[in-house]
This record gives sequence, C-alpha cells and structure tokens, in this order.
Amino acid sequence: MLLQCELAPLAPAAVGKLESPSWATEPFPKSVPPVLPPTRLPHNLFPDSVPLTLIESPSSLAKQGARNEELKRADAVVLTYACDEPVSFERVITYWLPELQKLEVKVPVIVVGCKLDLRDENQLVSLESLTTHIMKHFIEVVTCVECSAATLYQVPQVFYFAQKEVLHPVDPLFDYKRHALTDPCVRALRRIFVLCDHDMDGALNDEELNEFLVRCFSAPLQPSEIAEVKTIVEQKVPEGVNSIGLTFPGFIYVHNMFLKKGQTETLWAVLRKFGYDNDLKLWDDFLPVPSKQASDLELTGEAVEFLNGIFRLLDTDKDRSLRPAEVDKLFDTAPESPWNDAPYKDAAEKTDMGYISLNGFLSQVTRKILILHEIPEDGLLQFLSNQDCLAACDVAVFCGTFGAAMAVAGLTACRVRAVKKNTTA
Repeated sequence: MLLQCELAPLAPAAVGKLESPSWATEPFPKSVPPVLPPTRLPHNLFPDSVPLTLIESPSSLAKQGARNEELKRADAVVLTYACDEPVSFERVITYWLPELQKLEVKVPVIVVGCKLDLRDENQLVSLESLTTHIMKHFIEVVTCVECSAATLYQVPQVFYFAQKEVLHPVDPLFDYKRHALTDPCVRALRRIFVLCDHDMDGALNDEELNEFLVRCFSAPLQPSEIAEVKTIVEQKVPEGVNSIGLTFPGFIYVHNMFLKKGQTETLWAVLRKFGYDNDLKLWDDFLPVPSKQASDLELTGEAVEFLNGIFRLLDTDKDRSLRPAEVDKLFDTAPESPWNDAPYKDAAEKTDMGYISLNGFLSQVTRKILILHEIPEDGLLQFLSNQDCLAACDVAVFCGTFGAAMAVAGLTACRVRAVKKNTTA
C-alpha cells in the first residue's frame, strides 16, 4: 500500500492553476507564480487517508530536463488546458500527450480543463465528446474533468480522481479489449471464493457470504438484503445463484458490477484483504519467512496420503491419469502453473496417452520439493498456526508466486490439515 502519492500537474503557460491549496483553506489568490512550489495536501482531505504531494512541472523549454524528470518520478500526471482557449486543448492532443508517450511515462493521466468559469456558454463541444476522443486514442488517459479554481468547482475531485487511479488502478482488473475482468483478477477472485467456501460445496451460503463481507468491509448484510442481491444476480446471471447460495459466476458478476460503476476501491478492498498487491500477486510478507535452512526435507506419509486424495479429486473421469485440463484445475487460483517450465515440465511419468499417472503426479511434486528444500520443520508449523493460509487453493498460489521456501511449505503443510478430510476416498 502506498503511503503517499506524488502528482505532477503539467500546466502549459496561461491555461490555469489547479494545485493551489486555496481550495481547502483560502480564497483564490489574485496572483499566482508561474511555477508553484511543491505542495503537500494532508491525508485527512482524502477518503483513503493518504497524503498527496503536488509537484508542478514547468512547460518552458528552458526547464525541459527538470520537467521530464518530475514526470517520470510521478505516480500520476494531471495535464491541464484552458476551457476558454480551444487552442490549448488542441495542444494537449497534438503535443503533450504524444510527448508523454515519447518519454515513456507509464502512469495514469488525468486531462483537466481549467478556467471553467470563463468558458463561452455558446461553446458547442461537450466534455463527453472530448473525453471519448481522447480516451479512444490515448489509453493512458483515465478520465477527463473540468474545474474552476476561482469558484472551487470540482477542484477537490481532480485530486481525488488522480489519487484513486494510483491507489485503486483499473488496468490490473479490467481487460478493455474483451470488456471483462482480466485473467489474473479472475484467478485471484477464484482463490478468494474457495477460501470463503468453507464447506466446499461450490456456493457461498448466507453465513459464508456474511463472513466474507465482515472480513472485507466490517459490515454484514441483513437476510432481506442478501435475498435482494441474489435476486439481482439471478436475473442477470441465472447460473450465478443456486439452492445453496451465490456461485462463482455470481461472485464474479458482483465484482464486475463494482467496476462498471467505477467502484474500483471496493474490488481492491477485497483483493487487499486477501493479500494481493497492485500486480495481483500476494504480498511477500503474507507468509512467514523461514528463519533457518534445512539440508533435507521429504514428503511425510500424511502428505503423500493427502496428495493421493488431491489426485483423485482432479481425476474427474476416473481413468487413473490426469489430462492437461484436469491438471489445470489445480492452478485455477494461481497466476500461472509452476509446472509449465523446466525442469518440471517433463519431469512426470506419463501414460501411453501422454497423461500424468499417479506416480508421475507424486514425482513431479516431489522433485520440486527435493530441489527447493529450504524450510525446516519448525517453519512448517508456523503455517499451520495461520488459519487464513490453510486452503486447498493456496498451494497453487504459493508455488506460482513465491520462491522455494514458500513452495515447499505450501505443498507439505498448508493443504494437508485444511483439505485432508475432504479428499479421502
């Protein structure tokens, strides 16, 4: 989580100033210097309680080097134009946005029209048409806003939108080409769903759903409210609700609705409660780090018994082998399968059909453990004391995301106690 955000307002000469702190404390000043000094806005001005530092970037050629450095260092860029000067908007499209691309500034850009109070009321071009044009050609532009520093109209919203794009980014969550959640986001939500589905029946009953809501938002829903949510979901996604409760398609639909309503902070609240960073990977400190190094570590009899149960769960057609699609189910909740790369890709014993046998499944798991044997027995016990880490899906995430120690711990401990009772034949 960011402790603060740096915002670089890029204001070409005479288009207006929006970063003066007067919007929060003072009347609009009659004279404003060409370049304002760095301004820190306190955390209590924003919903996320994160302070914002504004560092204005001069537009003059004489200070181009300093400007470029500030732009590259910023967490977000606010690019301004004057609402009463249409030519300044053209300059945004023809020069400033291409210049940001040239500098490879890969942060959210907010385009802001200043001096809204001075705009000609007969101007025919609407903000909606401008926004559509810009965002169609420049994917780095996340929103367009008009404001007036003189009347304080929507100035706070400019800073709020800029900070929101940094703290709650859309790009990791939504694929604009497919108009759907990204694959990493779906995998993360699948893991969260499985963690919350305590009885592993494929749906969240009312109690499980409320436990999820309390964990993420500290507020349960009343029975009537839960019924209303399920009714809405069922109308849009019939398979999203069954006789037990909210299924995974319904769970996905609800979170998709958060995004369509612009409530990225809601979806990020869920993801962060379950340990995800802005890249949709688990935080490095989500699991304890082993303090010692072991020279040897082997699968226990209990772990082998558990892995046999996992094999039987994956073997849906009961042919005593795992097809690629069946193996993929093990890693539905991981960013990627750790078995796709050497030396594990071809390590497993396979049948004449090219499928993985039980011995092959165990040897593939064991080979990874024998190579990655860095965590001692007392380190495994730390995982068993953390109930949040004990779930069937967690092993896949740890293998795909973390290093050696985390992979070993996940395979030999995390899933054994949590799922063993559900995997015995």
